[in-house]
Amino acid sequence: MKSFIDVAPDSHFPIQNLPFGIFKPSNEAPRVGVAIGDFVLDLSVLEERGHFRSAEFSKGSVFAEGALNSFLALGRRAWCKAREVIQDLLNAETATLRDDAELRGRAFRAAKDVTMLLPARIGDYTDFYSSYHHAHNVGTMLRGAENALMPNWKWLPVAYHGRASSIVASGTDVRRPHGQTKPPDAPAPVFGPSRSFDFELETAFLIGPGNDLGAPVPIERATDHIFGLVLMNDWSARDVQAWEYQPLGPFLAKNFCTSISPWVVTLEALEPFRKSPAAQDPEPLPYLRAANDFSYDIQLEAHLQTAKLNSPHVLTRTNFQNLYWSISQQLAHHTVNGCNLQPGDLLASGTISGPTEESRGCMLERTWRGANPITLPNGETRKWLEDGDRLTITGWAQGEGYRVGFGEVTGRVLPAA
Repeated sequence: MKSFIDVAPDSHFPIQNLPFGIFKPSNEAPRVGVAIGDFVLDLSVLEERGHFRSAEFSKGSVFAEGALNSFLALGRRAWCKAREVIQDLLNAETATLRDDAELRGRAFRAAKDVTMLLPARIGDYTDFYSSYHHAHNVGTMLRGAENALMPNWKWLPVAYHGRASSIVASGTDVRRPHGQTKPPDAPAPVFGPSRSFDFELETAFLIGPGNDLGAPVPIERATDHIFGLVLMNDWSARDVQAWEYQPLGPFLAKNFCTSISPWVVTLEALEPFRKSPAAQDPEPLPYLRAANDFSYDIQLEAHLQTAKLNSPHVLTRTNFQNLYWSISQQLAHHTVNGCNLQPGDLLASGTISGPTEESRGCMLERTWRGANPITLPNGETRKWLEDGDRLTITGWAQGEGYRVGFGEVTGRVLPAA
C-alpha cells in the first residue's frame, strides 16, 4: 500500500500506521487528526464532506471535537471503518483527495504548523508494574536478590491508581518537585526539592468502550475495550518515594507530572507486529489466561539532551516484549472485581526494562540508585536528571520498508519553584 503523500522510509507515520490525535491549528479550535508523513489530515473536514456516514457513525459528529472520547466510545467496528475510509482516501490510486486541490488545501496541515494536545479527556489513570527485569532490579536494590520480587508479583499485575489531572502532552516542561525526604543518617525527614529526579520509559493504552460497574471484562474480550497505545514518561522523585511509599505505595513522588505522546497508534496498525507473550511461571489463574494472548515487537529508546551536549545521547534501548504481563491481562485484572472503566481512561505499563544494563528503563536502574554514574560523550556524568536536561522517549515497530511509529514524548526539567 502506498500513499500519494510522500513519506520517507524512516518516517513514523506511513499509510500503514495512521495514528489518531488532537491537533490545534493557529487561531482555530482543536479537532481530530491523523498523522501521515509530515502532515496532519483533518478528519473534521472529511466528516463534513460526508465520508463517515456509515452505520458505524450513527451517533453523529465525532471528529470536530477537541478530544477522542466520543470516537473511542463507538468501539472497534467504528475504529476499523474509519481506518478503512482514511486509508482508501490516502491511497495513491484514489483520486478523491489526490486530485482535488481545494479539498487537499483544507484537509491537510503541515505538522510543524500545529500544536498537538492530549489525545483524550483522561478521567482515570492506572500505572502497572509489569516488567520483570524492572521489578527484579528494584527489588534487588531494596531487599536483595533472594527476595527481589514480592510473593504476589508473578500471580497478578501489580498496579497503583495515579493522578489524571497532571498528565501532560509531549513538549510540556516539568518542574522539579518538592517533598519530604529522609537522608540515611538524619534523625528526621527534611523538606525540599527532590535530588533524585528520574524518568520512566513506559507505554500506555487508551480505553474505548467502558464496562458497567460490577461487570468484569473477560480476558478474551479485553481488546474490544483497547483503542491504541501511546508512549509515556512517568517522571519520578525517587528520594521522595523512598520515604513515603510504605505501606500504600507512590503518592507525591509520582503525581506531580506524567507525560504522554500525542499520537495514539491503534491495535490494527500494530497487528503485523504481534508476538507471543512472555512465558509465565507459575501459570496464571484462569481469569488471566487467554489462548490468543499477545505482545508486540516495538523498539523503545530514551534519549538525554543536556545543555552542554551537542546531540542527544541514547540512555536506553529496550522493547515492549520485555513486559511480563500483557495489556489484555492488565485490563482483565483491573476489571475482575467489577471496576468500571470509561472511554479515555489510561492504563500504563510501568517501566519497561530488559535484561542488560543498556535496556534498563530509568536512571534508578541505569545508575543502580546513583552508585554507578553514567558518563556522557562530553565527559559530563549523571546519577539522576539535572535541571535543564531534556528526556525524550521514542518507539517504533519495523516493517518491510516502513515503520509504524509513535513519534516521541519529550520534556525538559525546570528548577524547583
